[in-house]
Amino acid sequence: MVSKISLRSHFDLMTELSSLLIEELRGCEYSKAEFYQLPDIDANDEQTVPEFIKVNKLTGASAHESILNAYLNIYTKAGQSSKVLKRYPGVLVLKNPDTTAIKNRIMQVNQAKADFKACVLSIDNNDARFEAVHNAIPNLITLAAYRKIHCEVDSPFSVRFTWMHKHATKTLTKKLALEMLEKSASYNNPRMIDQHSWLALVEQEKMRVASLSEHEKLRIRRPTRVSPQVNVRYTAKQRYHVSAALPFILINPQPDVKIGELKHYEKPQNHPRKREYDFLVDRLYLEQV
Repeated sequence: MVSKISLRSHFDLMTELSSLLIEELRGCEYSKAEFYQLPDIDANDEQTVPEFIKVNKLTGASAHESILNAYLNIYTKAGQSSKVLKRYPGVLVLKNPDTTAIKNRIMQVNQAKADFKACVLSIDNNDARFEAVHNAIPNLITLAAYRKIHCEVDSPFSVRFTWMHKHATKTLTKKLALEMLEKSASYNNPRMIDQHSWLALVEQEKMRVASLSEHEKLRIRRPTRVSPQVNVRYTAKQRYHVSAALPFILINPQPDVKIGELKHYEKPQNHPRKREYDFLVDRLYLEQV
């Protein structure tokens, strides 16, 4: 069993290294600092999927301070959601730093984050895990503490921001799908329809799943909330993207690197990914593999 002391020691090492990184970054010259403030997510709006997200762009000294603060923004705040994590997109372009030292520090921080995560996940039971973590570190947003800090030391052609629609996927058997539908039959007044209509709808869904063979493979592809990401490009074929949940650090790049900015998010009228799938049970995003 993981002890409170073990959890706390892993966490303290992670925060100590993060604080050292922040102080070292504070002492570095920078040629560009841009931070994109996103709205706070109220606890009452956790289930609401936004169709528009306003982005407030900060530059210069105010952006620099917001970027540094973001790396230790891992605690709950009164009234704000702790289930839907707030993101802190931004970019910090360092000018003539000790590249090896900064890169090594970031690697140390990320390793400490990975070790803390492994310590937490070694507790098998979800309820026990929650209880242990929040006894050891009150008000911690555990997933926020896990976030990796991304950086680049080679000079790319461009660093740009965009919004990504992701899907949470889960595979399941016909039996599990039927059990899930059976449970949903007991829900009250979903979609504001009467209980009789709801039961009839669920029964139709159960018949659809029951008609499949026993070995049919099923999958839930549930869309998650849109999130910002960083796209790093060297050539048309050599590129990658990472989460923009934390500010991206670009270390001593060439002066002609193109830096993009994060625009306001507007939900597409007809999202193309939705049309690609013929769902077996539309409301659960349940499909045959």
